[in-house]
Amino acid sequence: MILGGIEAGGTRWNCAVGDGSGEIAAAESFATSSPAETIGRAVSFFVANGPLDALGVGCFGPVELDRSSPRWGRITTTPKPGWSGTDVVAMLRTGLDVPIAFDTDVNAAAVGEARWGAGRDLETFAYVTVGTGIGGGVVANGRPLHGLVHPELGHVRIPHDRERDPFPGSCPFHGDCWEGLASGEALRQRWGARGEELDRPEAWELEAHYLALGLANLVLTLSPERVVVGGGVAGTPGLLALVRERLPRILAAYLDAPQLGPGIDDYLVAPELGNRAGVLGAIALAL
Repeated sequence: MILGGIEAGGTRWNCAVGDGSGEIAAAESFATSSPAETIGRAVSFFVANGPLDALGVGCFGPVELDRSSPRWGRITTTPKPGWSGTDVVAMLRTGLDVPIAFDTDVNAAAVGEARWGAGRDLETFAYVTVGTGIGGGVVANGRPLHGLVHPELGHVRIPHDRERDPFPGSCPFHGDCWEGLASGEALRQRWGARGEELDRPEAWELEAHYLALGLANLVLTLSPERVVVGGGVAGTPGLLALVRERLPRILAAYLDAPQLGPGIDDYLVAPELGNRAGVLGAIALAL
């Protein structure tokens, strides 16, 4: 069996093929450009490494996941220029003619971690990615969570201390939502430097505070058994440790669970699959 997976990000597309064992046989990564060029390059990769039995796609969004909708398989209101309304599934089917599973990029990463990584043997857990933006995927009873649309954790509202942080937020839709205050783009706009170039302790103290506030919302509303935090910003050395310190303080012992106290190191974790979580999760969707 040859299965394809695409982690279709707003910055890069990662494509891979495997047999469903958690191993990758071939892979290619390239920058996201126009829909026609990007999807065409993905099709060429899978033609060269196929024929496929099925393809899974974890796509940046928002996306339409309701299979009864004529818009299923499309990107909807993305701020990514040129991509709103793109029918990702139809364009891939034109080039490949295989069964396609379609979900959000973070739901795919969550499915990958559920099958082969930090979410193994758990009924419910969440995957949060903190990079250029913030997104979240949730697995419940072994399946990615959908509803009216899909989880958009990056756009929940968190307390904004405007006296400490007068930055208005970077989100073009909501200003100072979680993504607008704590994403990589928010770091760049607020401090004038990308996260990997930022060497200001006060910047990372504020970032940890905002991340812990958003994670508190997640813990209180969905009560996941574990939270995986990935993405380029989240991988900044020492940041996850700062968030682990703050999250129990924000929750203020309201939830009587050792995972939110002495067990926090095993509750709030980095992805076991590292930067392969998204593309492996897409292959898991193909399965």
